[in-house]
Amino acid sequence: CLWSDEGAADDPRTKIGHAEWINLIAFAGDILIDSYSIRFQKMDTRGQSTTTSESLEENSRRWTSLTHYVHFHGGNRVISRVLVASNGIAAVKCIRSMRKWAYSELGIENALQFICMATPEDLAANAEYILLADEVTEVPGGPNNNNYANVELIADIAERKNVDAVWAGWGHASENPQLPHRLSRTSRQVVFLGPGAQAMHDLGDKIGSTIIAQSAGVPCIAWSGSGVVLDNIHDRANVAIPDELYKSACVLTLDDALRAGDTVGYPLMVKASEGGGGKGIRKVLSREELPAAYAQVQAEVLGSPVFLMRLFAGGRHLEVQILA
Repeated sequence: CLWSDEGAADDPRTKIGHAEWINLIAFAGDILIDSYSIRFQKMDTRGQSTTTSESLEENSRRWTSLTHYVHFHGGNRVISRVLVASNGIAAVKCIRSMRKWAYSELGIENALQFICMATPEDLAANAEYILLADEVTEVPGGPNNNNYANVELIADIAERKNVDAVWAGWGHASENPQLPHRLSRTSRQVVFLGPGAQAMHDLGDKIGSTIIAQSAGVPCIAWSGSGVVLDNIHDRANVAIPDELYKSACVLTLDDALRAGDTVGYPLMVKASEGGGGKGIRKVLSREELPAAYAQVQAEVLGSPVFLMRLFAGGRHLEVQILA
C-alpha cells in the first residue's frame, strides 16, 4: 500500500510513498524463495510510484548477476532464457512483469532473455509482445493446434533455442499436462513454469479433482463417485489416482448410468470429464431422459470419461487462485 504523512511540509516523506513487496520466485520447481523487501518509492506527477535510484543501486551492488542471486538463495539452476509459448496480452504481461522484477530486485533489466513464438498473423499485426521480445521465432499460422497449442512444436523450439524454461500463459497449451511432461524429456530438461504434469492432469480433470477433493474432506455433491477416496491423500509427494479407482467413479455404459442415476437421485447432470465451454454436459430431470442425454454427452466429447452428479440449483460459482 502507498501513503504519505500529512502535516509535515518539510518532511521528505511527504513526497515519498512506502511500499512492501513479497516476491515469490520458483527456480526449476525445486526451490521456492519468498523475499521480503521494503523500499522507498518516489511519487511522480500522476501519483504513480517509481523505485528510487538509491534502492536500485543498493540491489545492483548486492547482486552482481542473476546467477549470483540464485546461488545466494540456495538455488541450483539458473533460469535466464525463457520461451514465451503464447501471444497477445498474456505474452506482454509475462515479459513486462519479469523484467520489472529483474530491474527492481537485481537492478538488471535484461537479466532474463525472452524468446517469443509468432505466427504470420501476429507478425503482420505488429503485435506488442513481438516488439518486447529479445528473439522471435516464426511458427505456422492458423488454428492454435498449429502453433501455441502444439506441444511437439513448443518442445522442439525450446531445444533449438537453448531455453531454460517455457511459460505458456493461459489458454493454448497452458492446461495440457503433456507439455510439462514432454519438456521434462528434452535433452536440457526444460522447466515448465507452472504446475507439474501430474497435478495438472488430476486437478484439470473433473473426475480426478472431485476424487481428490472428497479424499481431503471437502464436502461434495452426491455423484457417481461418492465414497471413492484415496488412501495416500496426505502423501503430498505422491498423490496419484490409480486407474481402477478412477474408473469406479465413471459411468462406462448406459446401464452403469441408469444404476448410478438411481443412487445419485434426480434431477442430475451428465458430464464429460474432459468437456468444457458448454460441451459435454446435460441436465436430466428424470430417469426417462437419461439415455438420450448420456448419448449426447458421449458424442460431443469423444473418448472422454463420463460421470453423473446431482443437480445443485441456485448455486454460485466461486473461484480461488492456487499456486501449485
